[in-house]
Amino acid sequence: MRIEGSGPPLVLVPGMDGTGELFYRQVRLLAASYRVGRYRLRDEAETMDVLVDDLVGVVRAMSPGGEPAVVVGESFGGAVALSFALARPELVSALVVLNSFPRFLPQLWLRLAIVTLAAVPFPWQAMTVVRRLTAFRLHSRYTHRREIRHFLELTAATTRRAYLARLKILRRYDVRDRLAEIRAPTLFIASEHDHLVPAVTQARYMAERIPGAQVRVLEGHGHICLIAPNVDLGAILREWRAG
Repeated sequence: MRIEGSGPPLVLVPGMDGTGELFYRQVRLLAASYRVGRYRLRDEAETMDVLVDDLVGVVRAMSPGGEPAVVVGESFGGAVALSFALARPELVSALVVLNSFPRFLPQLWLRLAIVTLAAVPFPWQAMTVVRRLTAFRLHSRYTHRREIRHFLELTAATTRRAYLARLKILRRYDVRDRLAEIRAPTLFIASEHDHLVPAVTQARYMAERIPGAQVRVLEGHGHICLIAPNVDLGAILREWRAG
């Protein structure tokens, strides 16, 4: 775990890559107002409960006095953050969920991805090629090619085992019927052109079921938007909290 800045605690929960490294541009923007913690997801975690328990440890390490944290989860990390807010509401001062979902649909895509990753004997290094070929569908149109190269470098360390474990967790993940239990102030951020997740539709679905929740749409952005030059989570959170 790495901690930067000073102020109220804020924890960044990484997405499918699990590294926490893709928050690199946002950390300095958030650290002006928060004590920002980022950490790596456990590769061998096989259940959401394990990931929730790990996040409990991160929040407690950042707040020895028991102060609740702002929890920011991106994509798969949004699923972890939602599960955490339901399991340990006393540790959440505010919840921010980016390009995520209460249930990954269609489940057929998950099954196909799991079977393919488990059975196809291609070298794991080939995933870098796959990410490069799909970059135009995942990244924002504003993101410079050098940032996409940096993205490929940072995610190269993610293992096949970790991807499989997280995909299997999503097979069992479903919090649709529990969204109304969340009481923390909640903001859903959704990219307009997310081709991986119907982020805007999912954000509005969740916001309708969580009391007082709000939605912020990032116009022109794709699923991987946090490395784009015109996305500033610090400014978005300031506007939201002020409003």
